[in-house]
Amino acid sequence: MQTIVIKAEPERLDADGIRKAAGILRNGGLVAFPTETVYGLGADGTNPRAVLNVFAVKGRPPDNPLLLHISKAEQLDAIAASVPSVARRLVDRFWPGPLAIILQKSESVPREVTAGLDKVGVRMPGHPIALEFLSACGVPVAAPSANISGRLSPTCLEDVIEDLGGKVDCIIDGGNCPVGIESTVIDVTGEQPMVLRPGAVPVEALESVIGPVAVRRSAGSARAVDAESAGSSGGHAPVDRYEHYRPRAPVVLFEGGPDARASALGNEVVRLTSEGKTVGVAALSESIARLKDTVGSRFRAEEMGSASDPSSVAARVFSALRALDRKGVDVILVEGIEESGVGLAVMNRLRQAAGNNIVRCRSDR
Repeated sequence: MQTIVIKAEPERLDADGIRKAAGILRNGGLVAFPTETVYGLGADGTNPRAVLNVFAVKGRPPDNPLLLHISKAEQLDAIAASVPSVARRLVDRFWPGPLAIILQKSESVPREVTAGLDKVGVRMPGHPIALEFLSACGVPVAAPSANISGRLSPTCLEDVIEDLGGKVDCIIDGGNCPVGIESTVIDVTGEQPMVLRPGAVPVEALESVIGPVAVRRSAGSARAVDAESAGSSGGHAPVDRYEHYRPRAPVVLFEGGPDARASALGNEVVRLTSEGKTVGVAALSESIARLKDTVGSRFRAEEMGSASDPSSVAARVFSALRALDRKGVDVILVEGIEESGVGLAVMNRLRQAAGNNIVRCRSDR
């Protein structure tokens, strides 16, 4: 298959190109498109055959539901069986933006989208190209991230081509995704709203609008609870059920205080390079500078941003890991960050990337 690439810029939208991409989608094709979070792989959410093709192309497990993407909040009324007031408050505050809301689905939503479940996740992205594309499509667009299932989420055209080039009909190139980490997913169908996946909208921001929320245990937060204890059926969007965010090289995550992390990273770089391994390090800018002072140029470095700006770390985390993969390293050492705000989402992704390879450094004194 030849993949068509359509160049689009947020400042100068290519209306003709976007209409062409929308026509491909409406005719049953698959279109990768940029959002503010990561690139999505879109199919007509009303076309079961097209939706099933998303699963086939990605190698995605068939029981892992998809989110529907819309361009207008009014589309919710046709997608959801009901929209509770808590959902309306979230829509008013965070849409368009990086928040997906889980609702009871209407009969119009194909079971292929929801993997046979009675709930559906809906998001209205905040990226101008995404909104223009979704509007031109005229249908809800089912879209997971535009990557091979289990791999790192894509934040630029190169990432999408690396995973899906020649496998999808069209890619809309909108440059780098500014947020760089997926949307927050919140289920509002239970007794208490529950964050199923931490993301670009921090838990603290949600609580400022709707009051206390629960965080599902698999999200990795110290305040997390089981779905049942929060009155949720837990029957939707198993976003952490399968392996996600894995580079090709094995990842080792270093957690703890900043001085302890940097010291442990340096020791591990020395140990691994003495064994003849090519080592990649994805770390905060401050730690990279410190490592270069202490161990020199023994490692391949990718800065994730400054400790003072967690949003910059979120924007760089996937691209940094992909960059080290492209450099052909044998192992990736990655530095954790504080879990407040968007840091919770960053640590959720890094823990999944590392699996059981987590070094909990002794706290700084």
